[in-house]
Amino acid sequence: MKRSKVKNWTERGSTLVEFAIGATVFLTVMFTVLEFGRALWVHNALADAARRGARYAVVHSAADTAAVKNVVVYGNAAGGAKPLVNNLTTANVNVSYSGFGLSGGTATVTITNYQFQFVIPVANTSIQMPSYRTTLTGESAGLIPGNLSNLTRQRSSC
Repeated sequence: MKRSKVKNWTERGSTLVEFAIGATVFLTVMFTVLEFGRALWVHNALADAARRGARYAVVHSAADTAAVKNVVVYGNAAGGAKPLVNNLTTANVNVSYSGFGLSGGTATVTITNYQFQFVIPVANTSIQMPSYRTTLTGESAGLIPGNLSNLTRQRSSC
């Protein structure tokens, strides 16, 4: 006995349509997870950059705000060609000192107005990241205040 295969022409191509629907859903979920993972990485990198800048600011004077901004954006005081986080510029960084002196006052580093660019293939959109602020107390970092150095000189001349 031979069995004959009956082809149902009404179901032709249904596998391709099902694959296209399933692949679209899978790829959309995969790209979404990847993009939000990148957004979380940028969030952590910006928070770390603000902390790094504040640590640098507390051991340097208010005259070094350009160097503090370079530390936040490029990772070093001299600056650089490529920022640590894409699209981050020194214009996004604010440095303020309040009652700052040796072992006193505070230095605050704030990163504002950073736009995170999504790389989703369908829609090229961006989101505004929150402000990142770090405030630390000033440190002497081994510096001798002016009146103490004068006192030391007076004692050594006696």
